[in-house]
Amino acid sequence: MRRRRRAPPRRAEGRSGGGGPSFRVVAVSRIRAARPEDVPTILQLIHDLATYEHEPDAVRTTAEQLRDALFGEAPSVFAHVADVDGDVVGFALWFRSFSTWEGVHGIYLEDLYVRPDARGAGHGKALLRTLAQHATERGYARVEWSVLTWNTPSIEFYRSLGARPQEEWSTFRLTGDALAAFGARGITAQSGA
Repeated sequence: MRRRRRAPPRRAEGRSGGGGPSFRVVAVSRIRAARPEDVPTILQLIHDLATYEHEPDAVRTTAEQLRDALFGEAPSVFAHVADVDGDVVGFALWFRSFSTWEGVHGIYLEDLYVRPDARGAGHGKALLRTLAQHATERGYARVEWSVLTWNTPSIEFYRSLGARPQEEWSTFRLTGDALAAFGARGITAQSGA
């Protein structure tokens, strides 16, 4: 007698109009290091993230710049993707930081994004867990990132993982004309009296 294969697990998502339960198959992603062929998809997800953050025209990055940053001679930026049956549904882009107080590296997560139609299936959590594993395996002190103060769904998600905001810190940024003007000034030091 042949045994029937069991269907993949399904999670109830409420009731259908007919009164019975409705189901949605929860896709499982494979988290893997990004590959050069992922660059166009990652760049599209970066544009999607910018739109979500109300800055749809802010992305200036080109595919060539991203490819060089991730896969050039000496990459200093890294990415992991959530891959569901060959379809990249999310990504985490990060780089190593260093703690002078701890004396070891950490990970700074620049971007974490999962397509809206793929949210709620654990892809974002799996991406973050991969970075946490990467950090702990290498003896890094932390994984840290910034989140917009209005992004309540993300803040609640991060808190659910055990992450806490660094409320005593403010982020400063020197960019654009201010960066150019400050960088163009001569460097002088004055000795104290």
